[in-house]
Amino acid sequence: MDKLPFITSAKRIKIYYVVATLIILIFGLRLFYLQIIRHGYYESEALSTQLKQYEIPADRGGIYAYDGNDVVPLVLNETRYRIVADPELVKDTDATANKLAPILNLDINKIKDQLNADSRYEILANKQTKDIKDKIDELKLPGIFTNEKIAQRVYIQGSIAAQILGFVNDEGKGSYGIEQYFDSELSGTPGKIKSLTDRNNVPLLATKDNLLVDPVNGKNIVLTIDVAMQRQLETILKEGLEHAISDSGSVIIMDANSGQVKAMANFPSYDPAKFSEVEDASLFTNPSVSEPLEPGSTMKTLTAAAALDTGSVTQDQTYYDPSSFKVDGYTIKNIEEDGGAGVRSIADILQLSLNTGATWLLMQMGGGELNEQGRQVWYDYMVNHYGFGKITGIEQGYEAEGIIPDPNEGYALNLKFANTAFGQGMTVTPLQLISALTSVVNGGDYYKPTLYSGILDDNNNLQSEVNRPERTNVVKTTTATSLIGYMQNVVQKNLRSAVREGYIVGGKTGTAEIANPDGGYYEDQFNGTYVGFVGGDKPQYTIVVRVNKPKIAGYAGSRAAAPIFSSTVNMLIDNFTVLRKSN
Repeated sequence: MDKLPFITSAKRIKIYYVVATLIILIFGLRLFYLQIIRHGYYESEALSTQLKQYEIPADRGGIYAYDGNDVVPLVLNETRYRIVADPELVKDTDATANKLAPILNLDINKIKDQLNADSRYEILANKQTKDIKDKIDELKLPGIFTNEKIAQRVYIQGSIAAQILGFVNDEGKGSYGIEQYFDSELSGTPGKIKSLTDRNNVPLLATKDNLLVDPVNGKNIVLTIDVAMQRQLETILKEGLEHAISDSGSVIIMDANSGQVKAMANFPSYDPAKFSEVEDASLFTNPSVSEPLEPGSTMKTLTAAAALDTGSVTQDQTYYDPSSFKVDGYTIKNIEEDGGAGVRSIADILQLSLNTGATWLLMQMGGGELNEQGRQVWYDYMVNHYGFGKITGIEQGYEAEGIIPDPNEGYALNLKFANTAFGQGMTVTPLQLISALTSVVNGGDYYKPTLYSGILDDNNNLQSEVNRPERTNVVKTTTATSLIGYMQNVVQKNLRSAVREGYIVGGKTGTAEIANPDGGYYEDQFNGTYVGFVGGDKPQYTIVVRVNKPKIAGYAGSRAAAPIFSSTVNMLIDNFTVLRKSN
């Protein structure tokens, strides 16, 4: 019994020894696991508290256009700086705000609020010059950073083509126009830098753990616009609207053999460099592509083309015009200057702008009367040949489709389609109208209208794209020849100011009543339109003019829109490369 405590004590020591050995072994194995097996993981976790990822902005691409044969800039970048604060790192809020307020020209209390915010990133000011940045850098204020660059858009040609171009908003996103349509191409791809930082989050650039991905700068987009032509067209439009006593309007000039838009003027407009000061956001949209209208008698050119093209009428055919038609209980009649009932030709329909003549053309497409056959044929030409009722796909935002009525649904269908034959009861944009006319007078090739010419590469070489026809045989070449002759006849007899020796000039007026939202039409409000072309042996440029609600006395098409067309034709002949007739 006396040996039992001794034996128990020895066993206890042995147990303690074993337990201690196991503990040491466990700690050793744990350390081995942490330091050897899981070394990479815990190193990564430790670095993550010091590694910060920063975005390196790409330079936004420029926008260019033509000046004759040269490519010149419209929009470029100027480097500005964003002033930001990390409130957690600001040491003295009051002192910091007192020093920044006069430099940034900001309210001191506003700055204090931001410096006291529960945030790690507060934007104090955007788009600051390098001079402002340098002044702040000299102060060496803890928690204030100035190295974030911002590309400020600079408009080399001033405010011309503003609604074509659009602008870049304060978040760096393209808004409206070309800036929005090509935003991803212009923006490029930002680079990235993953860098170790010190305790103040300042990057330690010279370390082996940094990862750098270079930014890819945005592409330089070249437009089809001719700068000089655009500038002169904007002046012509503004002066023409003043003469017509109108507040708004548009003019488009298109290359008849490529679908390229050479100039597109709208009034009123805005200064894209001061977009933030614009109170009426509707000024940002391009009305040439976004605001459909009833085109009035300009549609008679396309109605005549469809009737000729289907063989429903022949070039020199005549008919008896009664000066009025009764359709679905309503009377279709002409303007007072139509000369009354009598034998008329297709040339007379356009020159005298006969509503009854356009109705007669639709009747011939139906075999001699207004019926479903005629409606279907005319609908097919409007939609599938001329492209009405659908967007063109031009490089602009907010493009409108316009409205073409269904030939088989609704009431008073014959009346409805008779109205469309002379440009009422349907809507198109000026861009759709000029694209359709272009496809007819160039011999039948429909080009997607385009503002895009190509890309300017790093060596300032233009990588251009050819705009090929979307569809051919819109009309036969014989139809095109006939229509060109009819439209020349209209100008010869009705708009002598646009006639130029050695050139072909054709056109057609349109005066359309403005629809009343409550039903029917206003009796005293009209839009004026004019469509036409100018060239030598063949049409080289097509032109569409729109004048909204002119207050000048007389018909809106002839008194308001036609003078703008005439001035545009003379500008093109006098200042640009319109080819003369060869004989």
